[in-house]
Amino acid sequence: MIAVPDTRYVRTPDGVHIAYQVVGEGPIDIVLVMGLLWHLEFQWTDPDLARCLARLASMGRLIMFDKRGSGLSDRVGPDELPTLEQRMHDMQAVLDAVGADRVVIWSESEGGPTSLMFAATYPERVQALVLYGAFARLTTAPDQPWGVPVDAIEGTIEFFRDNWGKSSRDVVELFAPSVVEDSRLADWLGGLCRQTGSPGTAATIMRMALDTDARHLLPTISVPTLVIHRVGDRVCPVECGRDLAAHIDGAKYVELPGTDHTFWTDGPDAVFDETEEFLTGERPMPDVDRVLATVLFTDIVGSTERAAQLGDKQWTELLDAHDRAVRRELERFRGREVKTIGDAFLATFDGPGRAIHCASAICEAVKTLGIDVRAGLHTGEVELRGDDIAGMAVHIGARVSSLAAAGEVLVSSAVPPLVAGSQIEFVDRGDHALKGVPGTWQLFAVVR
Repeated sequence: MIAVPDTRYVRTPDGVHIAYQVVGEGPIDIVLVMGLLWHLEFQWTDPDLARCLARLASMGRLIMFDKRGSGLSDRVGPDELPTLEQRMHDMQAVLDAVGADRVVIWSESEGGPTSLMFAATYPERVQALVLYGAFARLTTAPDQPWGVPVDAIEGTIEFFRDNWGKSSRDVVELFAPSVVEDSRLADWLGGLCRQTGSPGTAATIMRMALDTDARHLLPTISVPTLVIHRVGDRVCPVECGRDLAAHIDGAKYVELPGTDHTFWTDGPDAVFDETEEFLTGERPMPDVDRVLATVLFTDIVGSTERAAQLGDKQWTELLDAHDRAVRRELERFRGREVKTIGDAFLATFDGPGRAIHCASAICEAVKTLGIDVRAGLHTGEVELRGDDIAGMAVHIGARVSSLAAAGEVLVSSAVPPLVAGSQIEFVDRGDHALKGVPGTWQLFAVVR
């Protein structure tokens, strides 16, 4: 993982301060133009997103900035709609500040129209254009039957205003439905929303997105273009991506399976494999080691409500005590801590028996703090990616954990046969469909 870069500012000709970061080095400059959800410093607190940024930075010098009105850049009033032209010149100011004469633009979602305008206006400064989950127009029109119906625009804006900044299942289900059961991501996305801007800011930016129509720019794009879109995207319909590719001369179109609008969830490596092949002409060889491991997920039950009751100081003290208790048990049972996200732990063990005993010990240890945790385990093949892990076994472990009750250790059907003959007993919890995992899975609760 790369170190978090320093945040710097450039002042635009009209007096707005734009925050930016630069990380990595290489033969090309890549400018990242993000959509509605973004904050230069908060982005690094999610390990999966940070890994994706590191992957992009491995291809060249990565330049990132917060758009005017959001993140660390100067805010605008709730009724001030930044124009595409202003945003284009903001990006120009950042590129001039870092000495980037010719760049690859990698853009997502609502950042697409700004990127299209820059590429059409300054083709001599654009080496290539990559559009992920992007659009030229997001609302319906007489010649565009897909998108947000015109009569639903106000309701859509109010949805964002009402749900902005909440650790809400509704927000996760819209942006990243593949991980809708992941309470940790819901909390993190809520935090990202709050850091990005207020509900009024979100409504203002959303209104701009819904008012934008950049379709007339598409025939003027002359730079090499890659369009990537997930077929089930709930924010930006797949027809938007198909339309971009159909009207940009010579554009390469890649349609990926999945429903997530966010690029760092639901198999992000496919997105960046396509990007790297497009930019270098070579598809990266997988650099992955696979091992059999037992995956353990734990998290505090009702953490959001408890944090609200205690306040920031007392909650931080309680969370620190929880972390110390979990780490003591992990050390005692020789587990390897992979990462923490908020109040959640991900760890691996080379044997399921010790993993079960460790999970049970953690559940007991934290009771003295007046809290309950839930734990989920699955044994399967995991991919080792530096200090992190990935693969279907990790997804299954997370889904199993999300179904556990307070103080319960829940395991997948892969675990009990591996501890046959031990003194560990299980209670059948029936068959369950695990989100994003094929088939049904029989789950068992550990008798403690």
